[in-house]
Amino acid sequence: MPGKLVLDDISLSIPPGEFVVLVGASGCGKTTLLKTINRLIMPESGEIFVDGRNIDEWNTWELRRSIGYVIQQIGLFPHMTVAQNVAYVPRLRGMPKPQRMARAAELIELVGLEPGVCRRYPRQLSGGQGQRVGVARALAADPAVILMDEPFGAVDDITRRMLQQELKRL
Repeated sequence: MPGKLVLDDISLSIPPGEFVVLVGASGCGKTTLLKTINRLIMPESGEIFVDGRNIDEWNTWELRRSIGYVIQQIGLFPHMTVAQNVAYVPRLRGMPKPQRMARAAELIELVGLEPGVCRRYPRQLSGGQGQRVGVARALAADPAVILMDEPFGAVDDITRRMLQQELKRL
């Protein structure tokens, strides 16, 4: 928001393999912080490091491809099938098609969806299915960092618990 200080004097260091949950009132800056880490918003001051490197040193696209990002609005490409959506970042990183499609199928199963979902388009999914596909896509390139902004808002409690357990297992 122009003119409004949203983040101030934040210092956060997260060791590899750790989970951090940001809890706060709506509008307190949780989403802004995640977007800043991913360079969707540039900070006015300070430094942000991802995987030991200042984000200013990263090529923007390289940084974003190294971060799995799940947003509450899902953000799937409407003209691509579920499998193509999940395989998108591995494709950009040069993974051969047979491997990336196998990886997509594996992740679709991991998030609790039936294999037939791979051939569907985002408009053919429920909100909860779309969110699970978003989680699968974030995991597809084995990112060093995964940012999740209310990733389970449209899923039922049983599915939410299952997805949380799977993420912890990974």
